Amino acid sequence: MNYNKIMEEEIAEIVNSGVVPRILLHSCCAPCSTHVIDTLSPYFDITIYYYNPNIEPYEEYERRKKEEIRFINEYNSKNKIDIIDCDHDNDLFREMSKGLEEVPEGGARCIKCYWLRLDKTAMRAKELGYDYFATTLTVSPLKNSQKLNEIGKKLSEKYDIKYLFSDFKKKEGYKHSIEMARQYNLYRQDYCGCIFSKEQREKEKLSKLENTELN
Repeated sequence: MNYNKIMEEEIAEIVNSGVVPRILLHSCCAPCSTHVIDTLSPYFDITIYYYNPNIEPYEEYERRKKEEIRFINEYNSKNKIDIIDCDHDNDLFREMSKGLEEVPEGGARCIKCYWLRLDKTAMRAKELGYDYFATTLTVSPLKNSQKLNEIGKKLSEKYDIKYLFSDFKKKEGYKHSIEMARQYNLYRQDYCGCIFSKEQREKEKLSKLENTELN
């Protein structure tokens, strides 16, 4: 499935309608949201839904959230853009991850994490009367866009609300997000968010350092 093409066709229909719909956009962090917001803001009133119970430690969670708020305050959006702050809910993520602590990044634990965050986003979008929900996660080359869009479709049916299909990394979207993060001098983390991905990244760094020293 070409999810980027599906999104472009949906946006074309929105433009033809002359209506500016409201979208609840789950965002994992400011750097990933840059390109996504830049892509969607000409066509939608955007509310960022900062729901990321996976991020640890708490200081890291707060740092990323503050950068998200700073970016949307500094970004010159054509249409309305604001943010809904959420409870950290890290205990939910920890409970969900039991038995999957050693699974490499990108595996079953990550898929369950997608479900956790997108389910909450879709539910809140329906409750608050938004027209669409979506996520910034598809901008990352490390995230499984196929799975994310499959989950989005199922949640769209579950809550009876439109999901905006996407693959924001397409057409150099990920590269653009890096460029925008530099432009706004955003803090860019070096691990996805959960303590397990942090530990995996630290092991990879140590292994790379040891190999460099050996060579």
